[in-house]
Amino acid sequence: MATLRIGLIGAGDNTRKMHIPGFQKLTDVELVSVVNRSPESSQRVADEFGIAKTASSVEALLADEEVDAVCIGTWPYKHREFTMAALAAGKHVLCEARMARNARGAEGMLAASIARPELVAQLVPAPFDFRLGPTIQRLIGEGQLGEIIETRVRMLNGGGLDPERALHWRHSYELSGKNTMMLGIMNEMLQRWLGDTLSVVADAAIHVRQRHDAEKDRDVQVRIPDSLTVSARLANGSRVIYDISAVAGGEFGQPPGEVLLHGTEGALHWTFGDHARFAKHGAEMVEIEPDEGTDRGWQVEADFVASVRDGAPVNLTNFHDGVRYMRFIEAVWESWSQRRMIEIRAVEENGGEAQPSLLDAKTG
Repeated sequence: MATLRIGLIGAGDNTRKMHIPGFQKLTDVELVSVVNRSPESSQRVADEFGIAKTASSVEALLADEEVDAVCIGTWPYKHREFTMAALAAGKHVLCEARMARNARGAEGMLAASIARPELVAQLVPAPFDFRLGPTIQRLIGEGQLGEIIETRVRMLNGGGLDPERALHWRHSYELSGKNTMMLGIMNEMLQRWLGDTLSVVADAAIHVRQRHDAEKDRDVQVRIPDSLTVSARLANGSRVIYDISAVAGGEFGQPPGEVLLHGTEGALHWTFGDHARFAKHGAEMVEIEPDEGTDRGWQVEADFVASVRDGAPVNLTNFHDGVRYMRFIEAVWESWSQRRMIEIRAVEENGGEAQPSLLDAKTG
């Protein structure tokens, strides 16, 4: 079997902790080059992980004939540019989540991937339900909860309340765009369980409006909300209520993250850490264990390699599904900004060109 040679574009925390070890434990896979934010940081990563060479630029890495595929580990603001350039250069792409800064950027990535069907294009998936997700999907699909009526998503974290906390890339509109706290990653997980969102009504606030950018040594205005509520209507007829905050912690004994599914015949309570309980109405809640063979854990890199080598379908997560969650994220942003309901157009799945969203192109 020919060795699959991978180049790293960006080597942040998740790349060093997850992607590099994930690739290095696979047979006939070699990390051959890395380019990071500076020559010095590129060399540090190469030395730490035994990568043969560094590239002077992203362009140089993509021009390298020894690179078959790339892992893009930058912040969202570069995902569109680097993904489209990699696909144009004939490289398979594994791109870090979130997909892009906004829906239009994600749509451009999808169109570029459709134009190169021989290349694998995969996003790093939301990992929160790797243990129980397939089992929960089965329970829902079998009708064990009956008809889903309402779902409540709560993600509370008071870590953003401190105004002295330095600017994180997640606070930066320049780097993150319209990605807001844990909204996108939770929606991606719920897409797998419940399907598409049709419309949203959102309200949000920015309580800490200024943070210090240590890299640039200046204070910057924060444009991304740190408190958000969303009422969403789904294609299956149910509603989802999102309650997400970076300024309201868990002082009242609540789990930091939870999803409550309410159906006509039963209910399911999922908590952060991928544990869940289920009960028919009137019965006691029981712990859910994963169906046999479904608790796969983290296999992101192995899945990517299997898609490249064997043509295995990309399920976690393909670019079509990435555009779906990015359109949701942007619809929420526009709803709270414009104080109105926003409808979301479905993503075409037939291999044709990516369809434009209903969102205003001028919103950036």
